[in-house]
Amino acid sequence: MNFVNQRPSRIVLASGNPHKAREFEALLRGISVEPLPPGFILPPETGNTFFENALLKARSVHEQFASMSDVETPWVMADDSGIEVEALDGRPGIHSARYAGEDATDVDNVEKLLWELKGVEDRSARFVCVIACISPEGEELRADGVFPGAIARRTRGSTGFGYDPVFIPDGFSLTVSELTAEEKNRISHRARAAQGLLTQFGGGDSQ
Repeated sequence: MNFVNQRPSRIVLASGNPHKAREFEALLRGISVEPLPPGFILPPETGNTFFENALLKARSVHEQFASMSDVETPWVMADDSGIEVEALDGRPGIHSARYAGEDATDVDNVEKLLWELKGVEDRSARFVCVIACISPEGEELRADGVFPGAIARRTRGSTGFGYDPVFIPDGFSLTVSELTAEEKNRISHRARAAQGLLTQFGGGDSQ
């Protein structure tokens, strides 16, 4: 379904991650992206794919809004994203955020990845982002973004988060953490998925 002329002015992101909310707001130009309000509960990510996990979160938050008689149900979006490494048969994949354990930090996850790739020559990898977006009436949209590159042999750079310090995009010699936010927002997996979502809103030319 094409949501031409239904471009929302506001979307609630089914995530408590402030980095993601700011990043998506920059990518979805002209659309206010708000973080998940206090009191909302996100379901466990029990899906087997990025899309299944994104849809679980988006549907849960949409249903929680719809059950509130005193609040208008907004557009809701969720993403699931991660990094897939060729030499590791696609791992960490959907487990990227908890690769080194349930309470793992970004540093923990990156250290585990570098350790597993120690001495490995093929370091090709890709970031993947899948967005699930639900209208106030319950219509569901999907948008995908893929960001190919390779894993560096050590961390480099001071910006970004997650696996950014060890990911070198195709065509670059710098890691994502060494790029400016503007550069990252032009080429990242989230940028590509967001552009796909804008196109479905009838706003593909706004990027």
